[in-house]
Amino acid sequence: MPQISILSPELCNKIAAGEVIERPASIVKELIENALDAGSTEITVEVGHGGKRMIRVTDNGTGMDREDALLCFRQHATSKIREYDDLFNIRTLGFRGEALPSIAAVSRMKIITGRKGAAGTAMELQGGELKETKDAPAAGTSVEVRDLFFNTPARRKFLKTESTELFHIIDAVTKEGLSNPETAFSLIVDNNETVSLAKAAGLRERIMQVYGEEFLAGLTETAAATEGLEMQAFVSTSSSFRNTRSHQFIFLNRRPIKDQSVSHAVYRAYEGILPPDKHPLYFLYLRLDPQKVDFNVHPTKREVRFEDKEAVYRFIVAHLRDAVKQERREYVREFSQPGADDREIDAQSFSAGMPAVSENLEFAYRPSLPYIYLGGTFIAVSGRGGLTVIDHHAAHERILFERLLNSGESSSRQLLFPRQVQVTGKEYGILIRNSELLKTLGFEIDEFGKNTILVRSVPAEIEDADIPGILPDIAAGLLDEHTAAKPLRHDLAARIACHSSVRGRKILSAEEVTRLLEDLDSTKHPDQCPHGRPTRIFYSLHDLDKLFKRK
Repeated sequence: MPQISILSPELCNKIAAGEVIERPASIVKELIENALDAGSTEITVEVGHGGKRMIRVTDNGTGMDREDALLCFRQHATSKIREYDDLFNIRTLGFRGEALPSIAAVSRMKIITGRKGAAGTAMELQGGELKETKDAPAAGTSVEVRDLFFNTPARRKFLKTESTELFHIIDAVTKEGLSNPETAFSLIVDNNETVSLAKAAGLRERIMQVYGEEFLAGLTETAAATEGLEMQAFVSTSSSFRNTRSHQFIFLNRRPIKDQSVSHAVYRAYEGILPPDKHPLYFLYLRLDPQKVDFNVHPTKREVRFEDKEAVYRFIVAHLRDAVKQERREYVREFSQPGADDREIDAQSFSAGMPAVSENLEFAYRPSLPYIYLGGTFIAVSGRGGLTVIDHHAAHERILFERLLNSGESSSRQLLFPRQVQVTGKEYGILIRNSELLKTLGFEIDEFGKNTILVRSVPAEIEDADIPGILPDIAAGLLDEHTAAKPLRHDLAARIACHSSVRGRKILSAEEVTRLLEDLDSTKHPDQCPHGRPTRIFYSLHDLDKLFKRK
């Protein structure tokens, strides 16, 4: 008896679903891309219970006649390609003909579709089996998916919580929206509109719709082209680096992708400019001759293979570096111009009569101690029997971090005028869900609608808080996994403290330096910032003797 057998089409579809349909967000992505390929200018996504119970995607595209509707659920039935060579000239988002039969195989599906001016068709399927077909009025297509993985319980148990699955759906809709500004998108979650993006005039306007004007102001735009390759990019200015890799997107021929080489090229462009432990924002839109890229290397088409990866890498680095350097020159120029507040630090710090380095290790910091700024971040202070070099940003981070964790010391400062901050749908949901936790850290926030947070108060220690930058970073922290070694509250306090501490180029007065050092001494761990970097380094007189070969 032979041991090898040919699998049934039904089982083949379930296997394909395992590769293509990872979670509800995978269905949303596949159906949106089908709608975009059909020329849709308006797409509405409705989900219930995180997409586990119901997903419905409705579009105003060309739709299908009855014959095509019956064929579309057959395995590898597609209108996108006809022959082998077409695989290397892909100009659509979908092409394999796997999505619809794979989705139908693991759900209860209903589709209503029709061409304008012609009779439409309604079909119902269960577990990939066609149950009913009838005429129905339609212009465009509506696909409804219910009870995902109802017939594969082993896969259903691997789904995450409804809120987690919803965040992935919001992410999928946001990515498709960012790459298709000419299309209007709407996401309705449990009968409440969560994402609403009207048709935009271009990529810049679409980014503003998703993230807001303040976020867009922190990006610099550049464009470049060579034979067979074009790039339009929106990347961080010198003042808008982030602590996490959030808000980094690569789109190739309108398709969101992940590619380590392209991501590395962006970081390479910031070489010598990007501070340690910081990350740039970037929205990279690439257009490449379809014959020079292979999209058929990953089941969900998230990864691609370039014909000449090195050429793409060099192109991105060269043109982004030019844009980054130009923006950097403009940024630095402001700091090199004389202003009314400029001071002669040498004259202030080393005026006549100031004491020399003390031999007394118990000698306390006081305003009359000589100090000098080294660059824009380090302060060299003589005292305590030697020289102390302090990173004033890291020191302030430690102080704020411990105050935020100590609810007895931390208090809120009410804003005179509540601040409106626009965030993404994903960030909006997680921030509102954790508003009580944020209140314990000094942030009082309310819903304002349309992905806008109303900030009523901030921690008292934050005077010049970069609120539009802090909120997305807090949201990223809430989405991270946490352990006993890295508690959530500690992570959030560290993120807030990092944003709010004094920055390089800000020169503190003698009294401010003294207060900073005294506050640092009063913390539990004064020698390290919350991220583990040193806040201060001591050079005793003995150490100085050794450095100068006197001992």
